[in-house]
Amino acid sequence: MKKNICVFCGASEGTSPEYRLAAEQLGKTIANQNRRLIYGGGNKGLMGIIANAVLANGGEVIGVIPERLVQAETAHHGITRLEVVENMHQRKARLSELADGFIAMPGGTGTLEEVFEVWTGMQIGYHEKPVALFNVSGFWQSLLNFLEHSVNEGFIRESFYQTLIVSDNNELILKRMDEFVPKDLQRWVKK
Repeated sequence: MKKNICVFCGASEGTSPEYRLAAEQLGKTIANQNRRLIYGGGNKGLMGIIANAVLANGGEVIGVIPERLVQAETAHHGITRLEVVENMHQRKARLSELADGFIAMPGGTGTLEEVFEVWTGMQIGYHEKPVALFNVSGFWQSLLNFLEHSVNEGFIRESFYQTLIVSDNNELILKRMDEFVPKDLQRWVKK
């Protein structure tokens, strides 16, 4: 079982109530399956919602947040453990270090940047941890269309694209993460 699940998500709730509901459901599932939430340490938007859902269901939450966001009063001080780091680079490195797998919920530029960094890290061989898109209400469909276009244009290998776990069902995502077997990830290693 992938114990430490890092969730990237918005510091906003978005416009659809489905996003809030999905964050609550994922948080509940993480706690009920005796997993630990690793996330960006915020108390606002989907970040705060998922953290509170994990806590409300008896789970553990580890947040990693840069000092600048603590000063902006966006840190969640009610979680199991809050780690304060200097900057966003250190935050992402620490989240990656703590996580056994990554799920991107709906979010903005920060969410996109985080999920692409860990997915690219898998491609290059820095880790073999599963990466998933929680496709709530089809949120990621336009991005998936673009990625398929990139595959068709020869910029992403089809086999690597297939490593990305995509579902609108949080329990299925976690199951597929547990079953994940990295394949065809050593393209960059000289033999």
